[in-house]
Amino acid sequence: MSSRFLKNTTGALRALASRQYTSIPSAAGKRTNSYGLLHYAGRSGDHNDKAVLATPILTSHLSSALELGPIVIGQPEKALNGRWKEELQAALPNYHSISRELNKILLEGKKPVIALSRCSVALATLPIIAKHTPDVVVVWFDAHGDLNTPENSSTGFLGGMALSGPVGLWDPRITTDGKNIREENVILVGSRDLDECEKELIDQGKIKLIAPTKKYNIVRELVDAAKGKKVFIHLDCDVLEPGMVPTDYKVPNGLSLQQLQSAIQGLAESCDVLGIELSELEYGDNEEQTQMAAETLVDTIKPLLA
Repeated sequence: MSSRFLKNTTGALRALASRQYTSIPSAAGKRTNSYGLLHYAGRSGDHNDKAVLATPILTSHLSSALELGPIVIGQPEKALNGRWKEELQAALPNYHSISRELNKILLEGKKPVIALSRCSVALATLPIIAKHTPDVVVVWFDAHGDLNTPENSSTGFLGGMALSGPVGLWDPRITTDGKNIREENVILVGSRDLDECEKELIDQGKIKLIAPTKKYNIVRELVDAAKGKKVFIHLDCDVLEPGMVPTDYKVPNGLSLQQLQSAIQGLAESCDVLGIELSELEYGDNEEQTQMAAETLVDTIKPLLA
């Protein structure tokens, strides 16, 4: 993305982001729909503006696939690029909103499909999923564990704490209505850039890791671990090999698109998948590249959208 995009005012960011909704079907909802589509458009620990520009494009493709218009939470704003406490405070009103909207979708018996700018929004979504399904298994596709806490984080990056809050390692105080995910019900998939505190949780058997180095049995191992269970999927684009889609962190030895699609297919066939959230797609070199990346992601998760 050019420096012109990164220097946009908040108003210009909102105009650029809202422009992407032109491709959402005007007659959305033609079929009887068992899904609820959420688009988180606000701040969430961003250190650049690329995700808030890409997420509307992703939402547009999801909307077309589902024949369903989105519920939009928040508005794009300039990135703060701050530490966790400042970022959490700034995002809190929108976190409350997405928690409420997600709760409504689940009360209606629908499956949530959520387009997130950043992983840290999971601080607000996962506790609501656990409230409705206490034994839910969270399958976390991500190059990182996101299991740092304010006490042990060396960077203070809110996104690095996105999963640790919902499993109860710290309390972000977003909602008193949610529940914690059980540590033993977390499956990290494709995580390969792990901090020592995260490795300790894995070594102690508290968190399960399916490492991307296991190229030939990753899908089988995942299906064996989750088969027959109620599953919610979190997908961070950086789980993929760098260069497949535009995203913030580029960590070598990621999953291929075929591996990811096979894993999604395996979960769809063997588990009760309650919903999915997708995060960390960024605006690429141009709109065409970003549109293609969004289309690729939606095609990859199509087994969940039938």
